Amino acid sequence: MLASPAMLVIEALIPTGISAMPALSTAQPDPIPDVAAIAENAATPEPLDILEQINLYSQADLETGPLEQINSVGELSDVSPTDWAFQAVSALAERHQCLLGYGDGTYRGNRAMTRYEFAASLNACLIQIQERIEDLNALSPEELESIRRLQEEFAAELATLRGRVDALEVRAAELEANQFSPTTKLSGEVLMAPIDAFGDRSETIGGGEDTELSFGYQMRLVFDSSLTGRDRLRARLQSINVARLDNTTGTLMSRLGFDGESENETLLERLEYRFAVTDNLRVWLAGTGVSHDHLMTVTNPLFESSGSGALSRFARRNPAVFRQPGGAGVGVEYSFGEWATLYGAYLAENANTPTSKNGLFDGSYSATAQLTATPVENLEVSVTYSNSYFPGGEVNLSGGTGSGNARRPFTNDVATSSNNLGLQASFAFAPVTVSGWAGWSLAEAQVSDGDVNSGDSATLFNWALNVGVPDLVKEGSVLGFIIGQPPKVISNDVSGREDPDTSLHFEALFKYPITERINITPGFFVITNPDHNSDNNTVWVGTMRTQFTF
Repeated sequence: MLASPAMLVIEALIPTGISAMPALSTAQPDPIPDVAAIAENAATPEPLDILEQINLYSQADLETGPLEQINSVGELSDVSPTDWAFQAVSALAERHQCLLGYGDGTYRGNRAMTRYEFAASLNACLIQIQERIEDLNALSPEELESIRRLQEEFAAELATLRGRVDALEVRAAELEANQFSPTTKLSGEVLMAPIDAFGDRSETIGGGEDTELSFGYQMRLVFDSSLTGRDRLRARLQSINVARLDNTTGTLMSRLGFDGESENETLLERLEYRFAVTDNLRVWLAGTGVSHDHLMTVTNPLFESSGSGALSRFARRNPAVFRQPGGAGVGVEYSFGEWATLYGAYLAENANTPTSKNGLFDGSYSATAQLTATPVENLEVSVTYSNSYFPGGEVNLSGGTGSGNARRPFTNDVATSSNNLGLQASFAFAPVTVSGWAGWSLAEAQVSDGDVNSGDSATLFNWALNVGVPDLVKEGSVLGFIIGQPPKVISNDVSGREDPDTSLHFEALFKYPITERINITPGFFVITNPDHNSDNNTVWVGTMRTQFTF
């Protein structure tokens, strides 16, 4: 006997032009953010497409958060039994189970609501009504008439909400069907650059050939996977063909920050896995190609990147501590809240080779610790200590950035250990960011050979000061100026291995975003007294790096 009246009620609830309501369900509607601020700031806007309005309010980001289901009026901090509408609010929550409030536990009943907020609340009530529709005695004729009028008044908004959900379901199904992987994200970067070096050469350093204009590229594909939601497995493939200018200029100081050669082959250049042990502790397992800047901050935010930072190799990070041997090993990061972070790492350059002068502990390695602090807003300071070791014939103490003596402080390239200290700082005060560092290395010969005695020591020093002006002419742009002294041997127990003069590094660049994913960075750097020797003539290096990201 109830079938016919029930059908009449259902038909009454579905206005003309709206598809049938979904099947009976106990599911609650998706929370809808409040956009009162948007409505209040729009004085007399031109009519917008309904879907466009839905997009606006659904993307609003308000501190109060989205609307949420309220099961009891007692959950609301701003509703009391003395309020004149207390009974109505209580009935919505406890009798009809369709009251929506804000995430901060307030109802804010004294403010106006948007039509979309009302549509969301009405939709929640309609869902509850569907569950009770079979029992007509649960609804009075007045309630049914109110429902009919509300359904007709907000038919467009309700239809748009349902259409939006349907569209999202279709889009989600499409993404699932065509996604690269359910656990892996693919990203990439391509660099292209014309490169040239200028200036007369000298016989006191190697090379001496004129540098011809060349064109180089670097391509990287990055695969980031998460297996637990609190970890990241990263594999990076690289193909690169950017000439090392030291082969023609004769000085490592002329190297670019993105040079290298792989003979156009694509190789696994980096592999690492990191995971969270606790909320404050994170651990890295490095498989290959991992360096210190991958594990810890280098406190040079505007210029550390090879694709969008400094053009030169030297100006990207403090070589005394961040150019020590890398490769495979382990790293840890412990956070002391927002004000300080402690890092530690042990990396070996040829860990996968089980022969003499290789492996985890017999080949080149570095053990590094760093404390980074942010004592005040926009100021970051870090102190880094590193102990490194190089077997005979493989010494590269300055990481390919300083003089020949700084690279190998002792004759005959004897086995060398080094204790390294770096001090770094960065301070941002609108519109300028200033950063810089100072680095010391105390090298010690480990064997006696010729004029070198075991225990002989040498001291290296380098420094840099960087000034950057971000967002100067366009958001994302950076105007940068860098001055510094590449690694120099300032004292040595071995005669003739001190650097006699001082080289200075001057660099200027301007990164300009053509689009969101294309940047160009024209710039140059100048090396005076290359290799810290005034007999060598000034070297100029110019390039225009173009970065594509995807």
